[in-house]
Amino acid sequence: MQELKNKIAIVTGGTKGIGRAIATALLQEGATVAICSRNDSEVSQTVQELSVAGKIIGRACNVGSWEDVSDYFSWIDQEFQCLDILVNNAGIGLFAPVEEISPEEWCNVIETNLNGPFFCSRQAIPRMKKWGGGFILNIGSLAGKNPFAGGTAYNASKFGLNGFSEALMMDLRFANIRVSQIMPGSVQTGFSSSVEDADWKLDPAEIAATAMHLLKMPPRNLASRVEMRPSQPKRSSR
Repeated sequence: MQELKNKIAIVTGGTKGIGRAIATALLQEGATVAICSRNDSEVSQTVQELSVAGKIIGRACNVGSWEDVSDYFSWIDQEFQCLDILVNNAGIGLFAPVEEISPEEWCNVIETNLNGPFFCSRQAIPRMKKWGGGFILNIGSLAGKNPFAGGTAYNASKFGLNGFSEALMMDLRFANIRVSQIMPGSVQTGFSSSVEDADWKLDPAEIAATAMHLLKMPPRNLASRVEMRPSQPKRSSR
C-alpha cells in the first residue's frame, strides 16, 4: 500500500460534508492538506478546527472561476514544492423542473460541478507531471448514471463529470497520474433540504475511508470508478 505521510493534497469544497471528511482522513494519514471553498470565514474556521490533526492551510476559491483557480494554484506553488493529490469534491445541488431553473442557476451548477474539476485538473496536471506523478480523485455521484425527475441540472453536471473522469484517466495513465472517481448515493451531508430518516444514508467518513483506500493502492493498481450506495435505503411507501 502507498503511504500518504508527507504527501501534499488539495481538497476542494473541504469545509463540510465529504470534503471535510476526506481532509480529516488525509491529515490522520500524515498528509499536508490545502482546502478551499467559496466562503473565506468557513475556510478559516475549518483550518483552525482541523489543525489539531496535522498541517492544513486554506483559502477561498470559487472553483467555477478559471481566474480564482489560477490564483489558488499560484498560491499553492508559494506554499509547497510539489502537489501529489487533487480531490475534486466541490459541488452544489439544484433540484427543480427545467421551467423553474433560471439560466444563472443552471450555469452555476455546471460551472461548479463540471468546470471546477476541469479547471483544477488543468492546473494540477502540469505540476504533477513536473514532480513525477500524482493522483486525481473526483467525487461524483450515482446521479451521474441514474437520472431522476427534477435532476436535469445536477444530472447533466454529474453525467458530464463521469465522462470527464473516465477520459481523463485514459489521457493520464502513462504519465504516472492515476485518476479515479467515487460515485456515492445518498450521503448525510445536508446537501438536500430533507433530513428525514437520515440514519440510513452513507456517512461522509465512509466516503473518506474509501478515498483513503483508493489513494493508498499500489501504483500498478487502479480502481477507476467506485459506486457507493446505502446497503438498506429507505423503502418506498408505495
